[in-house]
Amino acid sequence: MERTLSQAASQLGLTRPKLMSLMREKGLLNERNLPAYPTRDRDFLRIKDGHWYHEQLGMQYNQSTRVKQPGIRWLAEQLGLELPAIPADNRDVA
Repeated sequence: MERTLSQAASQLGLTRPKLMSLMREKGLLNERNLPAYPTRDRDFLRIKDGHWYHEQLGMQYNQSTRVKQPGIRWLAEQLGLELPAIPADNRDVA
């Protein structure tokens, strides 16, 4: 499962701008907020390519950073953050 930076930030107990700022300080994101080392960090982060059609401007392309499932714990370690406790799953209790 992949998360946007916003979803990853909320899971780490941060805001999206704060997470991005911390990641840039640690050299994990470049100035375009994409992974600074996409090959090295490929197990944790990836670049998502997107596109859409605009009436006047034609095809528009964008890129964004996605955090892979193992990337949440990795980000917490890289940024020196404590992961919030995972709530117990009581769905299987009768």
